[in-house]
Amino acid sequence: MNGWQTLLYKEVLRFWKVGFQTVAGPVLTAMLYLLIFGHALESHVKVYDAVSYTAFLVPGLAMMSLLQNAFANSSSSLIMSKVMGNIVFLLLTPLSYMNWFVAYVGASVIRGLVVGLGVCVVAAFFTHLSFEAPVWILAFAIMGAALMGTLGLIAGLWAEKFDQLAAFQNFVVMPMTFLSGVFYSVHSLPPFWQTVSHLNPFFYMIDGFRFGFFGVSDVSPWLSFSVVGGALLVVSTIAIHLLRTGYKVRG
Repeated sequence: MNGWQTLLYKEVLRFWKVGFQTVAGPVLTAMLYLLIFGHALESHVKVYDAVSYTAFLVPGLAMMSLLQNAFANSSSSLIMSKVMGNIVFLLLTPLSYMNWFVAYVGASVIRGLVVGLGVCVVAAFFTHLSFEAPVWILAFAIMGAALMGTLGLIAGLWAEKFDQLAAFQNFVVMPMTFLSGVFYSVHSLPPFWQTVSHLNPFFYMIDGFRFGFFGVSDVSPWLSFSVVGGALLVVSTIAIHLLRTGYKVRG
């Protein structure tokens, strides 16, 4: 294996070794959301015709879990390396900044996809899932995981201690995730909050992903694809620039 493949393997092995915590835990959390919200609101909420509320929840919960875990993978790995001081061993290698980017984001994509797939597989035992446009499902899953893995890379480079990383996750990632239409359609919101939701890139990731399952969505999947692709390009440019300049990792 060459440099970036070795680092990718190391990052994948890092989360896989504790898979009960990094994979099984998020799947269980998503299932608890599904059981609680599905049981409580199944007979009270109808979003799309011919789609039960429980089925409506599954893509949102799968994507939410995927996004959060992709972010956690790259951000936690970097901050742990910085705090423990073993990042110096990576700095001594001939790895380029692009090797770092591909390995960290690649591992985040893998973890995100594994968790998202796990949620869908387990949820299939509780409700019927259709797959109207599998290509859209795969496209938004990969782009969403890559975007959040890249954002986690930026957060990990910026944070100097665990408290800062936790603040970034609690005040940026979590609110944007929960206010993106995971549990509801934005059409059910007042006009002002519909406008706010359309400014949230997480909304487009979840709405486009959901379109792949049901063939219906709140906005065009092509619009969602464009927004998510543009956001991925922006955060990737920022992350690559930070890695190239050695931001907070090189003295």
